[in-house]
Amino acid sequence: MMWNEEVESKSREEMKKLQLERLQAVVNYAYENVPYYKKRFDEQGVKPQDIKTLEDIQKLPFTTKDDLRAAYPFGMFAVPQREIVEVHTSSGTTGKPTVSGYTRKDLETWSEVMARGLTMFGVDEDDIIQNTHGYGLFTGGFGVHYGAQNIGATVIPISTGQTRRQIEIMKDFQTSVLIVTPSYGLYLAEVAEEEGVTPDDLNLKSIGFGAEMWTEEMRQELQKRFNAPAYNIYGLTEIMGPGIALECPVQDGLHVMEDHFYPEIIDSETQEVLDDGEKGELVLTNLTREGMPIIRFRTKDVTSLQREPCSCGRTMVKMDRITGRTDDMLKIRGVAVFPSQIEKALLKMDGIEPHYQIIATRPHHLDELEVRVETSPKLFSDEVKELVGIKKKIEGYIHNEIGLRVKVTLVEPKTLPRSEGKAVRVIDKRELNSD
Repeated sequence: MMWNEEVESKSREEMKKLQLERLQAVVNYAYENVPYYKKRFDEQGVKPQDIKTLEDIQKLPFTTKDDLRAAYPFGMFAVPQREIVEVHTSSGTTGKPTVSGYTRKDLETWSEVMARGLTMFGVDEDDIIQNTHGYGLFTGGFGVHYGAQNIGATVIPISTGQTRRQIEIMKDFQTSVLIVTPSYGLYLAEVAEEEGVTPDDLNLKSIGFGAEMWTEEMRQELQKRFNAPAYNIYGLTEIMGPGIALECPVQDGLHVMEDHFYPEIIDSETQEVLDDGEKGELVLTNLTREGMPIIRFRTKDVTSLQREPCSCGRTMVKMDRITGRTDDMLKIRGVAVFPSQIEKALLKMDGIEPHYQIIATRPHHLDELEVRVETSPKLFSDEVKELVGIKKKIEGYIHNEIGLRVKVTLVEPKTLPRSEGKAVRVIDKRELNSD
């Protein structure tokens, strides 16, 4: 079943024709309405009328997260603020977050692409969707919500947390579709087991998951625990939110909603566009966005594109699941965490050295973060009570900075490894202990 068969099964020629029309329109629109793009295009010596083929997109400059931060808060909007009906933001990685603004038409587009994706998971108007993604400035909760309501399904906007209550509601309300991050899904399964709730007590027919890195083993585990298929959802705050690409029943890559988002894969070093099948950094361009059209956004997500026909009947290009980032960002329980945020929190403290290490683990299918921090020789010889107070203070600062609780371990001076090149700040052990 398809939500929008006409678009989802368009021939490659028709899709390219539509993409070119939309690309030409959005480039012209951005040039006329976003001063940032007028300036960048002029600097690059490119005019909207230079875009005569899809390949000509390569003449346009890239947009990065830093560009969006520099435009904070509303500098990238293409319409007057009164036409923006909703804003979301990223988590604010290095001080200022990136802001995403939506007109009414943008929200319609968002609910359309999410409705297509949820339909791939088998969702229809008879379903009850338990949405554990966070509501608020995070785009995850709202994207799913709009798509589900567009289909006509019943939404339980429970958001994150209250794990035992989540299980109770799944059982009592006979939730048929669960939307969750992979790590939280496994934690829910663990708690359900503790509560004596089996998959037979539930009415789950499918699971939609996203917002963090995962392994195929993790998906299999999730499916086994809940006895329901789990499908991947991909999105970015800067481009729209969830709904950019989603998985069909084949579970072999995500169909990109390429009538709204134009994908390219580039070599991060040379910035050259790579061929289908080659792994590189995903670059996305909004083709239809009114409030905030973003041209050639460097996502820093590593993937590849494949255009072989899919047995589900959809012709939209597929991207492989994200296998890494070109930078050092960590996704912890669906929240983007950067070492620079941790560093920022640590710099507020006296008596500790600028040497630290961030260790991400997944001991019980739920992401944990430990920050090891060197103390100064003077501090280390102080009383234990003093150290406990400092540890608590650092934990408070970090929580304030990233919105997550982490474990801080104070270590003796000069015990953390030193590096002459780039310091290895992050040790991600989640792949190792994800099973």
